[in-house]
Amino acid sequence: MKKIRLWPSGRAGTARATAAGSRLGWLDALRGLAALVVALHHFGILEMLPFGGAVWSHFDLGLYGVMVFFLVSGYIIPASLERRGDVRAFWVGRLFRIYPALIATFVVAIMILPEGDGSVALFRTGHNLISLVANATMLQDMLNVVNGMGVTWTLTYEMVFYFLVTGLFSVGWHRRSSVIAVGFATIGLVFGGVLAADTFGHDLDSTRHLVLAAALVVVMGFVCMLSGNPALTKLGGLLVGCLAAVLLFTNSRAPGFETMLIFATMFAGTVLYRAEHGQIDRTQAWICCGFVIVAGVAMGWMYNRNGMENYTWNSGWIAWCASYTGAWATFLGAMALRKKRFPKVLTWLGAVSFSVYLLHVHLLHTIGPLVGVPPRPTETGAKVLWTVEFLAVTLVAAYLMYRLVELPFQKLGKKALKALERIAPAPAPAPAPAVEQAGPAEPRVPVEAGSRSG
Repeated sequence: MKKIRLWPSGRAGTARATAAGSRLGWLDALRGLAALVVALHHFGILEMLPFGGAVWSHFDLGLYGVMVFFLVSGYIIPASLERRGDVRAFWVGRLFRIYPALIATFVVAIMILPEGDGSVALFRTGHNLISLVANATMLQDMLNVVNGMGVTWTLTYEMVFYFLVTGLFSVGWHRRSSVIAVGFATIGLVFGGVLAADTFGHDLDSTRHLVLAAALVVVMGFVCMLSGNPALTKLGGLLVGCLAAVLLFTNSRAPGFETMLIFATMFAGTVLYRAEHGQIDRTQAWICCGFVIVAGVAMGWMYNRNGMENYTWNSGWIAWCASYTGAWATFLGAMALRKKRFPKVLTWLGAVSFSVYLLHVHLLHTIGPLVGVPPRPTETGAKVLWTVEFLAVTLVAAYLMYRLVELPFQKLGKKALKALERIAPAPAPAPAPAVEQAGPAEPRVPVEAGSRSG
């Protein structure tokens, strides 16, 4: 039987893998799968299956889906920043990738959902300005503010990860992914049950002050990072990176072990990217990722019990561990097959996955009453029909969002970046000084700073 390698052998193999995987179809397929699983989880697909209760007690579809998302982000986001080598270009791309679809979803949700519907909370908390500012930073889940939409809690972790990656890149520590991944996993293992949460927000005034302070730091950070000035860019990266670190260690809404494991997992995804592209040793990558996986299982067993599962939204430590390891198995399996051509339906689903993720809950709460579906259909035919209706409407709406909002604004982001470069061009990097050699030149091996540190 032909052996499947996670990483190709030798430099030639690395080059072939890079060329073959240039379209990253396997990552699109993973995004599509994760978005579909999360949508079906909120849809309540397990409640419609005769064995759904047993599955739910042993496997959590929601946790599985978001962990796949986090692995994908960990793999590709630092690579995107480093490939560009330009913090401003990275952030313009991110802002125009995320915010237009997010804002459009909020507008649609507020328009179509009744006021009592709990899936959208923006402008419905009684503290509208605080809610708006906190959600605008996308840090609301670490600012003691209710998520504007329930699903946007994961976007807080994504934004914090972007901030951390930017800060590390700004000071040249971005290649230390394995150390950082193991560090987060270790902190989660040792202190996962006692890490402070909501340290800064015990009342309305402290929350208001925290939101204002965070918003000012974020605005200052973006002004600096978009300036094109190298010194200011570094300052901006440090500002947002330090803010992210302070919030995740002191003020996360989620239990400490879950927060630590999320970031350990994302940086472990980066480790896999570095190993695949020859930036770190494969043995180092295996040891690092193996430790993170084992630590995740151990944290679930140690901490996700005695009522803590009510804060992680699953049925207990068995479901936690199975879902977490399942996400890793799915990611590693897709990575092993990355040179294969994935079905177009999966790569298409990956393209619209962000819109699927944002829209599915609001569509579920809208189309159900419109078509007269009871909370839990009992007949098999009704269950199948309702599932098909939900998926069809969600995918059509997501495709429309993708074509009408996501793609146009991504193109607009490229134009905005060019305009910024014309207004405030970044200085060209200084050429490296020539090195005089007294005798015959020895063969030189290019080594990037910190490339062996992971």
